Amino acid sequence: MIFSLVRAASTCLLALAFAQSAAAQANWPDKPVKIVVGFTAGSSTDVTARMFAQKFTEAWGQPVIVENVAGNSGAIGVDRVAKAPPDGYTLMWSGNAAITILPSMQALPFDPLKDLTPISTSLVMPSLFMVNNDLPVKSIAELIAYAKANPGKLSYGTPGIGTPQHIAGELFCVLAGIKMEHIPYRGANMADLMSGVVQVGIQNAGAAMPLVRDGRVRGIAVTSLKRSPGAPDLPTLAEQGFPGFEATSWFALMGPAGLPRPIVDKVRGESLKVLADPEMVKKFNAMGLDLVGSTPEETRAAIAADIPKWAKVIKEANIKTGN
Repeated sequence: MIFSLVRAASTCLLALAFAQSAAAQANWPDKPVKIVVGFTAGSSTDVTARMFAQKFTEAWGQPVIVENVAGNSGAIGVDRVAKAPPDGYTLMWSGNAAITILPSMQALPFDPLKDLTPISTSLVMPSLFMVNNDLPVKSIAELIAYAKANPGKLSYGTPGIGTPQHIAGELFCVLAGIKMEHIPYRGANMADLMSGVVQVGIQNAGAAMPLVRDGRVRGIAVTSLKRSPGAPDLPTLAEQGFPGFEATSWFALMGPAGLPRPIVDKVRGESLKVLADPEMVKKFNAMGLDLVGSTPEETRAAIAADIPKWAKVIKEANIKTGN
């Protein structure tokens, strides 16, 4: 009799918990939502995250706040989200560095396939190879020739170790038979490129294109297989003697493992509305971005495929965290 009463009470409590959980999901969000970005303010990751956050705020009637948790190419921010409660109030706008590249370069405190819930890959962005205006270089061929004629004199800046820009730089050096010192930053590094602290920069198109257009730095190549709509006059590396060379960044919405599907679907649904907004499309195109809007399943599959892909490149180019 006592056992039956206990079991009945447990069943009622469980049913109540499920009902409360379902109600919480249906009413989500009823308080501010935080989107963690693993890079500094002003970086392409940050700028694009804020564009989505503004639209989410307008749609949901709750503040959607971007929190910059920079460090280790975004991995510190990813770890913060991986350890957060899966209630939808801590989300992430992530680049691919910490998710698909760093796992092959260092031990991480999270598993990108087990500790996160993919929501949608929203945008894909190429990077630009740029040089300081005082450097007598206007093409990839001239950069290679200068590096060979001036060994040890060139350094290149990227948003950090393990980023697609870092991998692109090291792979390029191997294929071109040159050496340049890698200078990792914690996000955009355009000021040092403009002043000549570094002579070469490899940066996301979103941060780089405005300065290239204004003539403050000189763009010499784009890292996508096709020319970017935001810089149609800038040739690809593939066009300049490196067939098949591709190193792009993607930006995806994610949450902690166990994020309820109704919340996942609501966030993705709203993100698709952002990608369909004509004004937002113009802004994204001006930044050289391709619009995606993948499903959670497609995002997870892409991550699972990209990890071994980048691992192969890292091994072949002998890239280490000290490069």
